[in-house]
Amino acid sequence: MVAVSEAPDKDQQTQTPTQKRKDDAVKEGDVLASKELATALMMAAGAAWMIGLGAWFFSAAKALLKGGLSLDLSDPDNFQPLDALVGPLTQIALPLAGLLLLSLIAAFAAPAMLGSLGMRGKAMAPKASRISPIAGLKRMFGMQGLIELFKATAKVVVLGYAGYWVIAQEVESLPGLAAADPAAAVDIIGGKLIFTIAILTAGLILIALVDVPIQWFQRLKRLRMTLQQLKEEMRQTDGAPELKQAIRAKQMEASMSSARKGMADANVVLTNPTRFAVALRYRPGMDAAPVVVARGRGEVAQAIKAIAAEKSVVTLEYPQLTRALYFTTRTGKTVSEDLYVAVAAILAFVFRLESALAHNVQKPVVEVPAAKRFDQDGRPMP
Repeated sequence: MVAVSEAPDKDQQTQTPTQKRKDDAVKEGDVLASKELATALMMAAGAAWMIGLGAWFFSAAKALLKGGLSLDLSDPDNFQPLDALVGPLTQIALPLAGLLLLSLIAAFAAPAMLGSLGMRGKAMAPKASRISPIAGLKRMFGMQGLIELFKATAKVVVLGYAGYWVIAQEVESLPGLAAADPAAAVDIIGGKLIFTIAILTAGLILIALVDVPIQWFQRLKRLRMTLQQLKEEMRQTDGAPELKQAIRAKQMEASMSSARKGMADANVVLTNPTRFAVALRYRPGMDAAPVVVARGRGEVAQAIKAIAAEKSVVTLEYPQLTRALYFTTRTGKTVSEDLYVAVAAILAFVFRLESALAHNVQKPVVEVPAAKRFDQDGRPMP
């Protein structure tokens, strides 16, 4: 029994997304994002603030409370309760400004780390899929919902265990705080709180390190393309055949115009004989060296030869020299010095043909330097 393999469904998203599809998705607001990473960075910013500026904040809060409860009433006529609060309020505003700055840095750091930083207007546009009950049910009970359930369970387990571990380490010392000096007890509790937040932050960072690769894989899967989409994009990128033909016609027209203009002063045209053509000009007393006035390959070369026939310009077949001139000299430039001898011999032959000394003139044999020998694709020949 022969097994028959089925061709892949053209509607299946089996193709790796192209860079254009990724760029279009970014413009639409579909970027790599991780809520767990953002939460972990915000938590880290809070922990850093408590470690670096927490003592300053609590000291300023203590001074504010003390200033609010102890007012100078010795001169009731000049009683200004706000004067006692201005200094402590200023002191408490500075650490709060530090907290705001750290929070802003954390908020921008998460998308920046994932390469998703930036404002995208299309992402804010209303979409029916966001309020569709069916789409909502698919998100809840589909693969995305299972992943979110897994992450929520992982957070409960990891953070719950971290909290239990911290409490278990300190449970024996907690009853002794009741008998300690209140100020000392507050300092001890503050230190333990900071330690607890640092442990919980480490747990969130661990969850984020797992979540980021998951989000990357999900986005890659979401952006996969069908075979039809890939073909359509390639068609749009390369251009429709009609557009490509029109562009080619424009390019050919420009090349023909340039070739016809240059051929007005040409003395000789060298050919390959079929694929290349180079037109040369040399005006004694005006040109320091022979000049390439037109060059082309394929259809442009055929056009140059046709114009040469139309204008009765001498056309000679020198395959090696023609390719050397085509690949080493641009239109409007003089030929390279190591080709002077070969070109000069040909020009001398052409000038003799145009004079009364043209009887029994033999076409000259020229030598092309080894460094200037190319094949039809422009590769140096051994």
